[in-house]
Amino acid sequence: MSRLDAALARIQRWDEDVCVRVNRSARQRPVVLAFQGISWLGNGIFWYALMLALLLADPRGAALPVLHMAFVGAVCTCCYKMLKRSTVRNRPYQVNPLVLARAGVLDRFSFPSGHTLHAIAFSIVACAHYPGLWIALWSFALLTAISRVALGLHYPSDVLAAGALGGLIAGGSFLIG
Repeated sequence: MSRLDAALARIQRWDEDVCVRVNRSARQRPVVLAFQGISWLGNGIFWYALMLALLLADPRGAALPVLHMAFVGAVCTCCYKMLKRSTVRNRPYQVNPLVLARAGVLDRFSFPSGHTLHAIAFSIVACAHYPGLWIALWSFALLTAISRVALGLHYPSDVLAAGALGGLIAGGSFLIG
């Protein structure tokens, strides 16, 4: 076994171990319900509501930030769909009987976490325009990422990669125009 193969095997074991541990630690009903609620809001509802609230609170000033968020969301969706189709990684609960699925899924594959991808990208863009939202948005983004693993829908690497990709897309969006 090459060093690369050994390193990848260690990463995969870590990924599975953390997934099982987080999923097991979140099996109490109130915790499951909280993570299900966060995940449901992360389906887009939270972000659409934020954009609407910004437009209502600041009709003239929010138009460009909301368009910026919508553009970044569209790019994230395209990237996410291409990666899902090319990586075809099964979800943890499909592979490991120790992982329980605690929520429904929007698509078949695990990599990357679309919820996390969008949460990070939207948080970066929204906070750049409205820094006062930092604590609320980053708290929600972090809870969204944790919820995906806790609910058995993603591996930690799905969430970490999605966060990095969301950061790159959002960061890159500021270089355009």
